[in-house]
Amino acid sequence: MNDLCPIIEAILFVSGDPVRVSDLAHSMNLTALELQSALTELSDHLSLERHGIQLNRSGDEVFLSIRPEFAPQVEAFLQPLEKRPLSQAVLESLSIIAYRQPVTKSDIEAVRGVKCDYSVQALLAKGLIEEAGRSDALGRPILYRTTDKFLRHFGISDLSELPRVDFQAQEPMMEV
Repeated sequence: MNDLCPIIEAILFVSGDPVRVSDLAHSMNLTALELQSALTELSDHLSLERHGIQLNRSGDEVFLSIRPEFAPQVEAFLQPLEKRPLSQAVLESLSIIAYRQPVTKSDIEAVRGVKCDYSVQALLAKGLIEEAGRSDALGRPILYRTTDKFLRHFGISDLSELPRVDFQAQEPMMEV
């Protein structure tokens, strides 16, 4: 497999959203032809090796998704999210969204220092957050905000009723 394929796979995995082919080519300093060749090779590799993910193309964008044959198992895993209590990690992500909305997953991850895909999925499943459009940042990531259900769940009628938090007074996170 081409050395570019794992790099492309990693970029698409962490982005979580469709990536414009031109942005990907530019960031990797590749011509459109070189990138198309690597994308075809990656797609073939994921298909032939029977991975749980596949490479998708939509217009001028590419993204990773689960293979359709695994959708029932993934759905069964995610289905109970609505009934589960909020974990500490999910509550932390929800707090970041509530106080700094609208935010992207990258914004949440920058504050928490860890991936937040599961937390965001759990909050979406519970209806506590919703998509609020797209950021103008590279890749146009999804913005998230809290919902009316969030307000009802926490017994408030407006975000201004949230307790005041002095983010400057918080200790900076340690780098590992």
